[in-house]
Amino acid sequence: MLITNAKIINEGRQFDADVLISGERIERIAPQISCPPGHEVYDAGGLTLIPGMIDDQVHFREPGLTHKGNLATESAAAAAGGITSVMDMPNNNPTITTRERLAEKYAMAAGRMHTNYAFYFGAANDNAEEVARLQPDEACAVKVFMGASTGNMLVDDPTTLSAIFSRSKLMVVTHCEDTPMILANEAAARERWGEDVPFDQHPLIRSEAACYASTELAVGLARQHGARLHVLHLTTAKELEFFAAGPVKDKRISVEACVHHLYFDQSSYATRGAKVKCNPAIKRAEDRAALVAAVKAGIIDVVATDHAPHTREEKDRTYFKAPAGLPLVQHALPMLMTLAARGELSLFDVVERTSHNVARLFGVRDRGFIREGAYADLALVDPNHSYLVDRSDVRYHCGWSPLEGDTLTGRVKTTWINGHKVYDDGVLVSQPRGARLRFSASF
Repeated sequence: MLITNAKIINEGRQFDADVLISGERIERIAPQISCPPGHEVYDAGGLTLIPGMIDDQVHFREPGLTHKGNLATESAAAAAGGITSVMDMPNNNPTITTRERLAEKYAMAAGRMHTNYAFYFGAANDNAEEVARLQPDEACAVKVFMGASTGNMLVDDPTTLSAIFSRSKLMVVTHCEDTPMILANEAAARERWGEDVPFDQHPLIRSEAACYASTELAVGLARQHGARLHVLHLTTAKELEFFAAGPVKDKRISVEACVHHLYFDQSSYATRGAKVKCNPAIKRAEDRAALVAAVKAGIIDVVATDHAPHTREEKDRTYFKAPAGLPLVQHALPMLMTLAARGELSLFDVVERTSHNVARLFGVRDRGFIREGAYADLALVDPNHSYLVDRSDVRYHCGWSPLEGDTLTGRVKTTWINGHKVYDDGVLVSQPRGARLRFSASF
């Protein structure tokens, strides 16, 4: 395919160019390219072409919880949102805490996923030896839940934590919340309100102090053992003191923010309730503003979704029974473009944090950039198109979005994955084209 008349944003530059795709890869980028025989011409019409988002944190719910979503449905929604690669979390049923289960999950994904994919290996209190045996390229990283999680995946044993941080050959990524603090806060809330705790108490129960204590522990372990650490979904201004601005390739300790923590704040609970209940919690307006500023300043290295669907029936329950998590992959890039339209971020910030830095951080091979020789994983977006999020357009298996009724400024028009046009103008136009991600030194 020859993409013509595109306004490209890539590696800190904006320029007009054509992009020639041959097979799965970008063959040439130039101001004007003559169409070779056998190539289809796609006129971008002056819209903005960016590298597809690489989402380093999703929960696609397979195996085990497929009534909420599965690898096929959620990757299709991601492709419609301009996400071309995903990294799926290990808190499945059964949990992905053995290399055998990890291999089974990769086999499950083959030929079914619309996006490219990689899977995390889950740490537990009883599998430190398995973590130590894990080889680079078997998984994207080792996930440590240093807060409450599914099954046996809460890692709170100090000896086990030290073994993981000291012996893992892969980067360690962490969910940082202090469980004892949270349990004490839950008990106090239950004593006051019973089971019907107001949802605006969620950021007080999953508190700033609980996040800070756990992040402090993770950063301390990483420094002690010289481990490569990536802290997921930061939610508070206070935690930013553990991180510094600078190129991600030079960092041993990096950090991610998620789109919902950049877009929503504590006032959102009043109208959305359980629909914005997630762990760690969406917190104060001041925290949201500090996180956005840290993305812009290069303190926060990566922006992801933490896409975690639940059914509407599950979300309609009372506080303690309503599960935490939001479906977001279809709307993440439009949410970020909306922040750019408001002047809070730039499209350069968006591309750097959702594509380039993810590729650099994880060593994703030949993806995350619009370069000759790279895989053609691309999203054509209209950053000026405004539209109302309506349930009828939602592609998630769960059938709802926390953004229903919101007007977003920024639309994904077309997505290419591995050189194939997979989504165009509201229609999924291809069979699954996703491939397993491969990892190496920075591209």
